[in-house]
Amino acid sequence: MLKDKIQTALNKQIELEASSSHFYLAMASWSETIGLTGTSEFLYKHSDEERMHMLKLIRFVNERGGQAAIPALIKPPTEFKNLSNIFELLLEHELNVTESINNIVDLCLAEKDYTTYNFMQWYVSEQMEEEALARTILDKLSLIGEDKGGLYMFDRDLQTMAQDLAIDGK
Repeated sequence: MLKDKIQTALNKQIELEASSSHFYLAMASWSETIGLTGTSEFLYKHSDEERMHMLKLIRFVNERGGQAAIPALIKPPTEFKNLSNIFELLLEHELNVTESINNIVDLCLAEKDYTTYNFMQWYVSEQMEEEALARTILDKLSLIGEDKGGLYMFDRDLQTMAQDLAIDGK
């Protein structure tokens, strides 16, 4: 049975994962409307991945005898300055998610809930990958600068990454 403190923290994480999915969905839609189909495909997949993170948490809470709370979502922005802005916001958001996950891990240790602690280790590893990916993308955008040809190639690279995500099942 989950302790109340743990259930509350996990339900907050469910809300954060849901809002991440929603936020990335808005980014994908914006990218698609300005013709960046590779970027939009990548962000649509990323949105789906965040939703799967949420579902994994919901199932865990319910299987442990708790009750997962399905959150209402706040409307994300619909306009973004540019592509770099999207990935800066994405990295900032992922850093907040990492902090939240680390807080849950700390709480699990304090409450001696080693089952949830072990479960959360997957999220710890996942966040390292998410942050590294966002930083890599920002580095590439910085290299490209205002070069339209570079932007075209970058967009194609993200489309390939999105297709690889589908193949890997992530």
